Amino acid sequence: MKLIRVATYNIHKGVQGIGPRRRLEIHNLGHAVEQLDVDIVCLQEVRRVHRREQAYFTHWPELPQAEFLAPEGYEAVYRTNAFTRHGEHGNAMLSRWPVVAHQHEDMSDHRFEQRGLLHSEVLLHDTSVHVVVVHLGLIRASRVRQVTQLQQFISREIPPEAPLIVAGDFNDWGNQVQLALAQSQLTAYAGKGQATFPSRLPLVQLDYVYARGLVPVSVHVPRGRIWGQMSDHLPLIAEFGLSD
Repeated sequence: MKLIRVATYNIHKGVQGIGPRRRLEIHNLGHAVEQLDVDIVCLQEVRRVHRREQAYFTHWPELPQAEFLAPEGYEAVYRTNAFTRHGEHGNAMLSRWPVVAHQHEDMSDHRFEQRGLLHSEVLLHDTSVHVVVVHLGLIRASRVRQVTQLQQFISREIPPEAPLIVAGDFNDWGNQVQLALAQSQLTAYAGKGQATFPSRLPLVQLDYVYARGLVPVSVHVPRGRIWGQMSDHLPLIAEFGLSD
């Protein structure tokens, strides 16, 4: 059985704070993503471009954030969820394994929140593994409809026998999403001490890695002062086995 490591991380668009005291964290996040040393990184709130912040910060990267954060040798896949006055942001996936296909589906439930899912097919150890990155809405009723849409997407686009990972920021403070996804044979890897939000004093787990067709091995959340400074979320890392 081969071991695979997957991380999910809401990077808060690479900037922390508001107003004139806000600070650029994208460079620290680049080092952090490399330190995670995982096969697949699922990212939310990733900026492709933001003209105002680019003008404000002297060291704003020339590359889009997904490409900038990708460690050497990784492939970056990004698709936009939200278009704003000054730019756009969305979900991304970084893979050290070949990406053979990818697509995006709009999951926006109302005009105040633009959401989407990013689906990629990755060739891991010569096995096709499907990876879906999501960022669900803040309103409970929206999440209910978005989970239903996610289940319909999986049924329509992903073969039932294929290994599947669904990771991201689910914005669920309870077990509503877990119960719903269990109906699609998707299980969140369980473990103690998995609170990911807010990063400075984690109280609740909003970030999950769900999977089917894989063997759970371990799950953990990196701790330490530096992790609490780079985003309002902490990353979560799941390890699992892929059968030969």
